[in-house]
Amino acid sequence: MADSKKRFGYHHRERHRTDRVGWLRAAVLGANDGIVSTASLILGVAAAASAKSSILIAGLAGLVAGALSMAAGEFVSVHSQKDAEKADLERERHELAADDEGERMELAGIYVQRGLDPKLAREVADQLMAHDALGAHARDELGITEETSARPLQAAVFSAVSFALGAGIPLIIAAFVPLAVVVPSVMVTSLLLLFILGGFAARAGGASIIVGSARVVFWGLIAMVVTAAVGYFFGAAV
Repeated sequence: MADSKKRFGYHHRERHRTDRVGWLRAAVLGANDGIVSTASLILGVAAAASAKSSILIAGLAGLVAGALSMAAGEFVSVHSQKDAEKADLERERHELAADDEGERMELAGIYVQRGLDPKLAREVADQLMAHDALGAHARDELGITEETSARPLQAAVFSAVSFALGAGIPLIIAAFVPLAVVVPSVMVTSLLLLFILGGFAARAGGASIIVGSARVVFWGLIAMVVTAAVGYFFGAAV
């Protein structure tokens, strides 16, 4: 038995990225939103020639509201996905109990479509269903696995914490630099952070670092410029 395990690679370990999908998406989205939204808010208020205290209050309010909003939004949306997964699994459980043979044929048909010989596909389906019938159908029919299943609380926590961390940096910059240089200081620092964040996310996901960084910086720059312009023109009008 031990020899067969070695022969079929039981001791081989590969590093895959699918187990990072849930928390990585929430963390990157939260940090990106924290930097962009808070920096844009600070730039908009600062461009309106507001006092330093007004800028900081607006930035702090944006940090708190944004973190709570991200947590609530992620929890609700991911929980909806989890509810759908539960409903699909429950339906599959009933179908297995009502028509075992039909479910075996259905699973075998999936393996045939993936390239197995019909006889081998049936043998594989029989063995997998003997081991874990619901797990086999969840994975191969529904596409639900342990690594990619929805985790609402995890998504909410990662989103809120990462948003607060991302938003805190432009807020700290605005607090410690002179009022006259708040706009360029916050903008340059935030774009640099976005560049690093985009590269990290791309690296963790196995994508191009340059493309990932450029994409995040591009959209972040647009958001900051537009918000600063709105603050400037409306502040001038007032």
